[in-house]
This record gives sequence, structure tokens and C-alpha cells, in this order.
Amino acid sequence: MDILTRVTSQIFVPRQREIEKFAHNIDDIQHKQLLALLHKAKHTEWGKKFDFKSIRAYEDFSTRLPLQGYDDIKPYVIRMINGEENVLWPSVVKWYAKSSGTTNDKSKFIPITPEIKRSQYKGGFDCVALYLRSNSKSRFFSRKGLILGGSHSPSPLNQRAHYGDLSAVLIQNLPPIVNLFRVPKKRIILMDEWENKIKAIVGNTWNEDVNSLSGVPSWMLVLIKSVLEKTGKQYLTEVWPNLEVFFHGGISFEPYREQYKTLIPSDNMHYMETYNASEGFFGIQDDPSDPAMLMMPDYGVFYEFIPLNELSNPNPAILPLERVEVGKNYAMVITTSGGLWRYIIGDTVRFTSLFPHKFVISGRTKHYINAFGEELMVDNADKAISITSLETGAKVKEYTAAPLFMLDKGKGFHQWFIEFEKMPPSINEFESLLDKHLQELNSDYEAKRYKSISLQPLEIVVSREGTFYDWLKQKGKLGGQHKIPRLSNDRTQIEELLALNS
Repeated sequence: MDILTRVTSQIFVPRQREIEKFAHNIDDIQHKQLLALLHKAKHTEWGKKFDFKSIRAYEDFSTRLPLQGYDDIKPYVIRMINGEENVLWPSVVKWYAKSSGTTNDKSKFIPITPEIKRSQYKGGFDCVALYLRSNSKSRFFSRKGLILGGSHSPSPLNQRAHYGDLSAVLIQNLPPIVNLFRVPKKRIILMDEWENKIKAIVGNTWNEDVNSLSGVPSWMLVLIKSVLEKTGKQYLTEVWPNLEVFFHGGISFEPYREQYKTLIPSDNMHYMETYNASEGFFGIQDDPSDPAMLMMPDYGVFYEFIPLNELSNPNPAILPLERVEVGKNYAMVITTSGGLWRYIIGDTVRFTSLFPHKFVISGRTKHYINAFGEELMVDNADKAISITSLETGAKVKEYTAAPLFMLDKGKGFHQWFIEFEKMPPSINEFESLLDKHLQELNSDYEAKRYKSISLQPLEIVVSREGTFYDWLKQKGKLGGQHKIPRLSNDRTQIEELLALNS
């Protein structure tokens, strides 16, 4: 560790010690978070409507407040955008994160209150704290960090409010001192048009001494390949020899891991996953040898969880953090300092340990396949793709899958549309191995595949190069947090992709 990093790292020691206590007092922290949120918002419209002042325990909160989706809160958010105070949260909210998600083209505007901004920056601080704790040889502060931000620069909604991708909103409001340690220049990172922005970032950073990357794996890969094309190098370590860490989030890293290892062939390279969404910052990978993330309980978020098999019930079981179990899939419900009250965020998680509470993102509430009772989750698919790629020497660039019904036979199969970075020697072998590993990873899938009684062997359609990119471009979703929907119960997106492919 160089002198500058050694001295600066002392700033993080108190927080490192505080995080270690999460293993013992997370329930108490969560209780205090809930009471603090209710107290802060007691004079808002919602606070009066549900009498926040009289809520003293979780039982009162859970029986009094209904579950919410974006359509439920949208009328209130529109009023906030138009300048109304004390609606969902005290005071006027001037910033909003624009999020279209992966389900449709409609825009959602998530309030970014001052408290949410502070929690996002706190999450970034904690990422560095946890990274330095596990990497005593780091030279983190002696070089530059490259942040690949969103594709929408902050723009006015009206005279009272602005919106942008979450990363753009955060970069716009960064403390000036942070700009000393990062590239590219703010005017470049906040550019709107994605393809010109990539060119500008490459031109501004290829000859800098970059040692850390932050961004979404799929889009960072686009940038890396553009840097290599610009420099004529084969490996990123030839351009940035001091590269040591990639803070990534937004989508699973698993399908991209081998591509990164190929382009960054260094034993000194580390990867840390984060779970920070427009709605809040929720988790950080604290151990490089463990893919699970540590749940961060003190960022102004109160967590609840719906068992996945209860999600379609009119009155589902809803559990606080203290009642979750290891190994089960839950839809996550959040109450936040951004004015979201019992908000179903749309992600599903599975806990791998309790005390400390560590979890993996297992998928989306609307992105899994259960056409035949197989309950195939995104994390099953990502792992099976990763294992199959290793065994066959293939590299998968993007994929999506959906069921295809054979009405004349009363059966069906899963159709996978895959764009390969490197083709496997045999597509038939890749199909067979992928199907085999899905059965190993998911007992419901295995049961439905038994003797092909209800579910036939999967089929792979190979994508031409660039089809997924063209599909996102067609929808105006290049860059930022935009992602490919991996699994779907209907065929809307896969049919659009197949049409583009032909």
C-alpha cells in the first residue's frame, strides 16, 4: 500500500468497525430505521393519512400501510415533481432518477431526496472501506477511477425539478473533492448520446493511469473493447497496468466473468458487486471469495420480504428482515428515505447466511419462467450459462429465454436466444450441457424435464453479432442501467429479437 492510500485509508477504519457489528445488531438497526423514517414523515400527507405518529411497532406498520407498486405512487410523484411539499416525504424534492427498468418502455421517476443522495454516497464510501479492508496492497488513491455513468444527463422536468439516470444525478451532485480522483471529465460523463459518449470517454481516459472501474458489466465491456481498439492492444492491462478493482452492479456479473478474465489477465484484479438501484443502495460484496453481498441496514431503508410462492396471493405473507430464512427466494419490499412506503421494487433475493445477513439477487418478480411449473430463476440461468461456457470454451455475450408451446402436443420447451462472443464447438453439445446444468441447479426444472413428460429439451437460436445492441438502440436504451431481460414467461421480447435477427 502506497503512502497516500495508507494515510487516506485511516478515514475508513471507524466505518469498517461499525460494519463488523452488523453481524450482531442488524435487527436493532432495522427497528431504529423504521421509527426514524416514520418520525421524519409524520407531517406529510401520507404520515397523516396513516397516522405515523401512533405507530410504535412493526406490527402496527405492517397492518396499516398497504403494499405499493409504481402505478400506486405515480400520482403522488407527479404532484411532487410539480413542486408540492410534504406529499410522500417532507420538503420539495428537486431530483428524480429516470428508470424504465426492463419490463416496458414507460418511464418511472423515482424521487432522489437529499437523504437518498447521502445514502448513495455512503454506499460508495463503504465500497471503498470494504475493498481496502480486504486488500492491504491497494494503491487505490494514488491513481484514477473511471466511472461509466448513465446515458441520460440531468434534464429539466419543469422549473422545479430535474431528472436523469441515477448515476448522472449523483455525478452532477458529487462533492468537488471526488473529482480529483476520477475520470472522465464531468461534461463527458454527462453526455446524452451513448455512442459519441463512448468515443469521448476513450479519448479522455486511454492515456490516464486508471486503477479502478465502476459501472454495469455489459456496458463497461463495450468501453473496454473500444479502448483496446483505440490503442491496438490485446489486454486492458497493457493500457492500464495498475488496474486493480471493478465495482460492478445493475446485472449479474456471472455471464461476463470469463470475458473480463480474458481481457484483464491479472492476479491483482478484484471484482466487487454492489446492489444500488434508483430506489436505494442495498448491498455490497464484502468478501472477494464469496459472491453474496452484505445487506447494508443503516442507509435509511427498512426491508420486508414476500416469499416468492406468495407473491400472486391477494394477501401475501410479508416478513421483516428478522424472519427471513436461508435458501428461499423472496420479493423485496422497501420503505425508504425517498418517500417509498412498502414499495415492491421488483427484484428477488435469496439469503445465503444470517448474522451477518448476506444475499444474492436471484432475479426479478416478472423475469422468470414458470410456464410448466419449473420456476426457473435468473440466477439459475446465469450459473448454468457460466458452467456450460467453461466446459465448452464458449463465451456468451448476451442471452434471453422464453417458453415455446407446442399446442398440438400439449407440451413445450424453453427457447434460448444467445449471442456468442466465442462460439462453442457444437451448439448441440452446448444445448445438452445447458439443459443438464439447469436440472442440477433447479429441482423443479429437473422434475418437469423428467422423461420429457411436460417439458421438452431446450432449444438454442444463435444470434447474429449485434442483435441485442440493435434491439436496445431501437428502444432508446443504450448505456446506463439498461439491461437485457434474461427470462420471460411471454414471448414479446424474444419475438422482437428474432425478427431483428432475421
